[in-house]
Amino acid sequence: MLKLTFLGTSAGVPTMQRNVTALAIECLNPYLSGSQQGSRQQNTNQNKKSRPWLLIDCGEGTQQQLLHTKLSLHQLQAIYITHVHGDHCYGLPGLLASAAMSGRREALTLIAPKAIATLLEAITLTTEFYLPFALNFIAIEEVLSEQGDTNKVNIRLSDQQQLDIDITPLAHRVASHAFGITQTIHHRTLDTDKLLAQGIPASALWGKLQQGHDVITGDGQQLCAVDYVNDELSRTRVVVAGDNDTPACLTAALVDTDLLVHEATYTHEVLTKIQAKNPEFDPMHSSAQLVAGFVENSGVNNLILTHFSARYQSFDNPSSSTPNMAHIRLDAESVYQGNLWLAADFDQYMVDGAVDLAGINENNRVQYLGSARGR
Repeated sequence: MLKLTFLGTSAGVPTMQRNVTALAIECLNPYLSGSQQGSRQQNTNQNKKSRPWLLIDCGEGTQQQLLHTKLSLHQLQAIYITHVHGDHCYGLPGLLASAAMSGRREALTLIAPKAIATLLEAITLTTEFYLPFALNFIAIEEVLSEQGDTNKVNIRLSDQQQLDIDITPLAHRVASHAFGITQTIHHRTLDTDKLLAQGIPASALWGKLQQGHDVITGDGQQLCAVDYVNDELSRTRVVVAGDNDTPACLTAALVDTDLLVHEATYTHEVLTKIQAKNPEFDPMHSSAQLVAGFVENSGVNNLILTHFSARYQSFDNPSSSTPNMAHIRLDAESVYQGNLWLAADFDQYMVDGAVDLAGINENNRVQYLGSARGR
């Protein structure tokens, strides 16, 4: 289960209602509570220490937005920067400095374009920027240059939970990328009925079996874990795209994806006018209609649009002459029949790629939870 909290949904500049781009993703393990009963529980109130999270992009003011949530910089596992435009990265130095001042000492992974390392080096030289923890920098360019199917970064969160991060190049004025985040959770359940039926009473051996270890009973009987343990595998996949004017770049990345998060800076009409007004400058952004039309044909049933031009007000009124969210929504709905959301700051969504295991319709894999602010 992945829990998304939008910390910024504006393109280019902040507005009164929206900050610039940032997205937090909590990696929840629904089996941490009630696992002894062998049941799958959607526990969204796990202890903070068991709620690692990721940050995708870090526009200016992201750390201020975090203060309105329950997210802790001590539980942040990795930061991903899609590209070097300021509305996606200017908040990074301040956030790292605040993590240091709050007492963080654990290493932090940063996956970003090489230029971000240069930015941090310049700030270190000019402002006495200091981090008391290791910053494990992984350059996107180096990941993509590796041969074969190796454009992935693996993060092991626990014995049960692993993240695989794949990177897809996009089309923008500077090199921009999408991150595919695949969460895999292994949940071992012990067949206690079988053990009791064979006269093997509850003991410490049961725990070892459940952990996957073969054991020998007091009377010399060997028990193989594979005979008594069921390994249930759950998988959730979300793709988060940076700025991009060619959604088809994501064709391969969207295979078996539960949710796409993509920019929709303009409506199709406004984008066309901008391109016609100044043919020598293409902003290289997507319209809501452009990305929604592509996703309609991709088989992805869930789409969240974000990164809206500041010209669009936050209210939803299709009759208003003032550009607003209704115009973005209708632009997308004209070509898309799936589940559609327009993100607002502090909106939260739960993504569960394994709901079908519980007999739930796959169209319910994404649930809107409300606002994180004030919770």
